[in-house]
Amino acid sequence: MSFFRSLLLLGLFTTPAFAANYEVDPSHTRVGFSISHMTVSTVRGEFGTVSGTVQYDPANVAATRVQARVGIVSIDTRDGKRDDHLRSADFFDAAKFPEMTFTSKAVKNITPAGFDLVGDLAIRGVTKEVTFKVAAIPADRKDPWGNMKTGTRATATVNRKDFGVSWNNTLDGGGLLVGEDVTIELDVELLRK
Repeated sequence: MSFFRSLLLLGLFTTPAFAANYEVDPSHTRVGFSISHMTVSTVRGEFGTVSGTVQYDPANVAATRVQARVGIVSIDTRDGKRDDHLRSADFFDAAKFPEMTFTSKAVKNITPAGFDLVGDLAIRGVTKEVTFKVAAIPADRKDPWGNMKTGTRATATVNRKDFGVSWNNTLDGGGLLVGEDVTIELDVELLRK
């Protein structure tokens, strides 16, 4: 066998095939949030409608790309009246802005524990740069139906007023009814295409 043919075969069999495209598995993904209420407790909620795509290569984490969409109408804080208020023009204005979106644009601070995913978050017609702290993404695993899956957890904190979500009420004893900083909590399961 010639030297060049050996190199060609070696290249064919050793080229890593790790880069993959994934879709968010909505039935195993949680888009949650938490915010201070009256400075005495924390209200938690989630959005039930989510979709998205992820391009990920463990050999080149810096090339990771994410696009996601979340349906505002699907908000659930376990209180129907509060959810209706959150959908109204006082908060998300779901009639005018039915979705929030995230589009990644950079990956930073890559370590064995995870990385920072920087991207544009659009809420209520306002787009701001946000950084998510993403936990390390494990190797794919096969589910009982033969699908290859992986997943991760990510968090970010945003000021809701930066996105025009500014309604509030002053309490009699001082302070605000609703906090300004919102913690976004993602538990994401990904299906390999």
